[in-house]
Amino acid sequence: MKVAGTTVVVTGAGDGIGRELVLGLLARGARVAAVSRTEAHLEETVGRAGSAVDRLSTHVVDVTDRAAVEALPDAVLGSHGQVDGVVNCAGIIQPFVPLLDLAYPEIERVMDVNFWGPVHTVKAFLPHLLARPVAHLVNVSSMGGFLPVPGQTAYGASKAAVRLLTEGLHAELAGTSVSVTVVFPGATRTGIVANSGVRTPEISDATARRLEKRMTSAATAARRILDAVERDAYRVTVGTDATVMDLLARLAPERAARLVRTRMRELLG
Repeated sequence: MKVAGTTVVVTGAGDGIGRELVLGLLARGARVAAVSRTEAHLEETVGRAGSAVDRLSTHVVDVTDRAAVEALPDAVLGSHGQVDGVVNCAGIIQPFVPLLDLAYPEIERVMDVNFWGPVHTVKAFLPHLLARPVAHLVNVSSMGGFLPVPGQTAYGASKAAVRLLTEGLHAELAGTSVSVTVVFPGATRTGIVANSGVRTPEISDATARRLEKRMTSAATAARRILDAVERDAYRVTVGTDATVMDLLARLAPERAARLVRTRMRELLG
């Protein structure tokens, strides 16, 4: 789907990849409904929209609130008159601890945001997408959705659920006007740790520099996602780490898991 002239809903639009998706869509000529649970973050996104701000609406909605999400299509239609695309980008991580040490409320919170959030938006917006001549649905999973990451097991489970949810929707919507894309970002420079309310792990300066160097910028991630939308890609990896580990996880899954476990050792203490 070429995005120029369309209206796209973006969740998680107040920061990180979500914000860059909003700005990238505006730059390509789309209208955007930016969704976030944090009004102050949305205001920052608006402040960066420049002259395209007249094509941007903001909606303070928590994607875990099903009733609020169910009311969102009417608000978006009231602002833009149509909905042609949805990008589910809102997400959080868990504290960096093994599953045995993770409290049930933390597990449930991760699943509520990362899995039930996309379910809510898909159920709310899909009828409107199906009514359009051309439409697109994007769900952002994670490299952790196909590769086990110690200390992020619940997070990985939630993103694996997003992967299968999206692939199932792709199969169900074959032959309709709606294209579906699943996205697997690797390490990306975003505020997800702070936004998740998680304590940053204590690591050495050398490890911090190494991790920072390998991260993909949020703007680059957004550009790769939008390029995938415009060519109706089935799936897309973001970052060299995600691309390499995607291949390794297919060819030698135990070796891939062992490699990640080794690299995560310092983060888990």
